Order: sequence, then C-alpha cells, then structure tokens
Amino acid sequence: AAGAGAREQAVVDEATRVAQDIHRTLTQHRRREAELAALFDTASDLAALRDLDAVLRAIVHRARTLLGTDIAYLTLNDPVAGDTFMRVTDGSVSAAFQQLRLGMGEGLGGLVAQTARPYASADYRTDRRFRHTGAIDEGVREEGLRGILGVPLSVGNRVIGVLFAADRTAREFTPDAIALLSSLADHAAVAIDGARLLEETRSALVDLNAANESARAHSEALRRAADAHDRLTDLVLRGGGVDDVAHEIAGLLGGGLAIHDVDGTELARVGTDPVTPSAQGVHASRAGGRAVPVNGDWICAVLADSELLGSLMLTGRAGLPDADRSLFERAGLVTALLMVLHRSVAEAEDRVRGELLDDLLTAGPPSRGSRRDTGSLSLRARRLGVDLTRPHSVLLLDCDAEPRSRLTTEAARRARGLGGLAGTRDGHMVLLAPAPDPGPLARDLAAELTRAVGVPVTVGAAGPADAPGRIPETYAEARRCLDALHALGRTGDGASLSGLGFLGVLLGDRMDVSGYTERVLGPVLAYDSRRGTELIRTLDAYYAHGASLAQAKDALHVHVNTVVQRLDRVAQLLGPDWNTPGRSLEIQLALRLHRLARHSGPFGPPGGRS
Repeated sequence: AAGAGAREQAVVDEATRVAQDIHRTLTQHRRREAELAALFDTASDLAALRDLDAVLRAIVHRARTLLGTDIAYLTLNDPVAGDTFMRVTDGSVSAAFQQLRLGMGEGLGGLVAQTARPYASADYRTDRRFRHTGAIDEGVREEGLRGILGVPLSVGNRVIGVLFAADRTAREFTPDAIALLSSLADHAAVAIDGARLLEETRSALVDLNAANESARAHSEALRRAADAHDRLTDLVLRGGGVDDVAHEIAGLLGGGLAIHDVDGTELARVGTDPVTPSAQGVHASRAGGRAVPVNGDWICAVLADSELLGSLMLTGRAGLPDADRSLFERAGLVTALLMVLHRSVAEAEDRVRGELLDDLLTAGPPSRGSRRDTGSLSLRARRLGVDLTRPHSVLLLDCDAEPRSRLTTEAARRARGLGGLAGTRDGHMVLLAPAPDPGPLARDLAAELTRAVGVPVTVGAAGPADAPGRIPETYAEARRCLDALHALGRTGDGASLSGLGFLGVLLGDRMDVSGYTERVLGPVLAYDSRRGTELIRTLDAYYAHGASLAQAKDALHVHVNTVVQRLDRVAQLLGPDWNTPGRSLEIQLALRLHRLARHSGPFGPPGGRS
C-alpha cells in the first residue's frame, strides 16, 4: 500500500510539473503573441508616420511600454563628429542626461554603436565591462538609472543609432526582453531611415523650388539688365546726356537719382530733393570699384580709368539686390562714357573758340584775305553761336600757377554760358563776352571763380568794344586794368578801368572825362541842378584853400556855418567817407576836370544857396 501511494504521488508530481510547464509555455506564447501584436501595431503605426520627430517619439514610447521600464531613449550617430548623441527620450527628468553625447566605445551606448551588438547591464553604475566617463556617469547618476538595455538601430550593415530601455532599479534583462527590443529596433530603423529619406526628399524639393525661383529671378534680372543695356546704349547713340541717364535709371530702379560732377556740382536730378554726395561714400566707391550704401542711399563713383569724373546718388532704395546694384553700376559706366564724350567735344569746341579769340585779339589793321578779315571772323563767330555785332567786353583772369588748368576749364564753361569765347593769351586766361558794362561782370566772375578754383582769381576788364576791330585795343586796356589791380593789392577782386577811379582815367585809351566826373560828383551835380545850390562851388573853394573852413567862407563870402551846412549836404550825397584821403583825391581830380570842361573860373559867380 505504501509503495502504491509513493507511485501515485510521483505520478501526481509529474503531472503537476507537466501542467506547470504547459501553463508556463502557454503564458509565454500568449505574451509572445501580445508582443508580436504590439510589434505589428508598432510597425503599422511607424509606417503611417511621415515626420521624423514623430517617428522617434513613437519608437521610444513603444519601447518603454513593451518592456515596462521607467525610461526609454534613443541616440543617433553623427558621422561628422564620429559619436552618437541623445535625440529623444521618454520618461527622462534630467536635462544633463538629455544632452549627452557618447563617443564610439564610451559607456554602454557607445559600445553598442561601435560594435552593432546589443548590451545589457543589471546595474550600470557598478558594471566594469563598460568604459565609464565623467559626463556619462554624471548623466546616469542624475537620471537615477541602474538597469540599462541598449540595442543597435541598423539599416543593412550600417548602424544609425541605439535604442535603450532602462530602469531606476537593478534589473536583469532576459533574452526575450533583448529580442523584443531588438525586433522593435529593426522596425524602428526602417521607419527612421524612411522618414529621414522622406525628409531629405522634402528638403531637396524645397531646395529645388528655391533654385527654380532663384533661376527665374536670375532670368528676370538678366532680362531687365539686357533691356537696360539696350536702352542705355540707344541713349548714348542718340547723343543723350546725363539728364537722360538720370531719368532712365530712376525709372528702372524706382528711386530718386542725382548726378554730380567731381566738385559736387549737380548735373541732373530726378525724383529727389537736392542732395549732396558723401565724400566718404564717393571715396569708398572709387576705391572698391562698386556702388556702396551710405545712410540709406547708394553712391556710385563715376570713373574713367582711375580719374574721378563725378558720382551717382540713388535715394529711396535702402536695400538694393545684386541685380539692381549691377544695373546702378552700369549707369555709372554709361555716365562716365557720356561725360568723357561731352568733355572731348567741349575741348574740341574750346580749341576752335580759342583760335577764333586769338585771331580777334591779334593786333594789326585788317586786310583782304588776312586771318583778321572782320567778315570772315564774324562768320566763324556766328558758326559758334557768337554774335560780334553786339558790344563785347574783354576780361583777363589771373591766379596762381597751380590751379590754372582748373581755371581754364571753369572759364571756358562760363564763356559758353555767356555766349562768348575763352582762350589763353600771353599766360593769362582771356574771356570775351557780350556785356555792355564789364565792371559788374568782372566782380561776379572773380567771386565765382575764386570759389570754384579755391584760390583768389583776379579779373581785369575793359570795354565794351563796339566792333571786332576794336577788340585788340580793348584787350590791351584790360591788361592795364589787371596790372593796376595787382599794383593796388586787390588780388582776388574784379573791376574795369572805370571802377579804378582816376587811375582808370589815366590808364584808359579813351579819356572818358565826363563819365569819370559823373561817377564821382554825379549826386552833387544833380542836386545843384535841381535846387540851384552851390555845393560844387563850395567843394572847390574848400579844397582850394587846404580844407580850411575859415578861408573857404572868405572866398565864398558866406558865413562859416553856411559852409558847414553845405558840406554836411555833400556828406549826405556822397557818403560819410567823402573826405577820407582816397575819396578826397578822387573828388579833387573830378572837380578840376569839371572846371576844365566848363572853361570858366574856379568858383563861378558868388552867392549860391546851401
């Protein structure tokens, strides 16, 4: 009985063991089925995702869920840096851990990335199989991790990263757990590679669209540049000027445009208020050979080789694309071409004008067939737009030697503006202009040219000559006037002989006594004529007796107060400086000339009114 009982118990134990094995196997199969179902669902979910970040987040979340760990994370390899870096985490709380980078072979993850094999550690902190580093250990410690499993993310033979599952307690990862995470990693690697390829394709499409847009913009820029080139070329061939360039470029670039010469003088302006080009901007453009931005505007130096001719200033266009900048610079080249062409034409015309002026100034009586035949001279002048039938004045210009070439250019430009001629004669610049009164013109020219040239310019003038044959003698008179201005220390001033007082009378070829008398004594003579007074007679007596009031009143047979009253009236008419040495000399000479002209006694009849 006892033996039978033992056999029965053995049968029961064996049946129990078999039943337990079967239960365990069924449980494993059910778990495996659940894991496979989860993997299938994961694969389906990953296949549906197109965004790389979404794919990565889904992978680590499924890894954490499938293995029931505290945390899951994923690193991607950086082929440029030669390491693997933390890309996404699920369940992490440490910022330092989330920013880890692992060198190949460093830590558990670096070893997986290097060998393409899975590794697990029940307690990483004490596991000496791995190469520990300060940064990795600090991140693991801060995150509180102990049990860690890492499997490679592989596409073919290429490892693209590592997938991890980890617990904050010690844990032995079973072969089934390792196999499960590896299976998930295989699906994940395919999804990652697909999402990356899709992202790269999208990026390539974006780049392609950008390239197409750039090509279209470049094509449009080329079309605009070709159109601008044709229009500017046509402008040059039509004989256009800088005004035409300004209008064309302002229209093409949609801003205001101003063109200045090398001195900053405005030559043309469209769509902007008067502006002054920045000297620093012009210098920078000249040095670099490109248009430069200056305070929201653009400046382009106008150059002929290395010679600075002027500048272009574009306003209202703070931002200028490369194509528009090139177009603006092309306008600078066209402007330089026009300025050089116009300068060449002007220089040729100035030479012709100078030759005509030289013939007009040549002394000697005219003769048939000679270069000074007035008929041929007048014909040549008319061809140049100069009318010699009008009275012309002659002006001589003089300055220091250094800026004389500049003076020549400025004088020629002003001569053209006045409808006259300019040229060099006997070392001086000569200007012939239709002006009935050369004095004011001489003063204005001296002031203008002094500012333009930068040094004092002295202008001696004479005229007007009422016929071409009288121009040589008028020129000689202008020379004497220029010499007199220098002798009087009036460098930088301008005058005619009539403006030099009695010196003009002495130096002039035509003794204009009545004109001189009228200029000096005119107000007093007119007052005597209107009022019947004797101011002239009083002045004569006053100076004849050495400016003595007592002797003058005796000569005039009037009270001394009458003399004083008359002289006060003279001061009102001639100005308070009438009795200064210079003015009194002029007045005394005019009184003597007036007396000679009247052919009468020095004082005339006595008894006039004050």
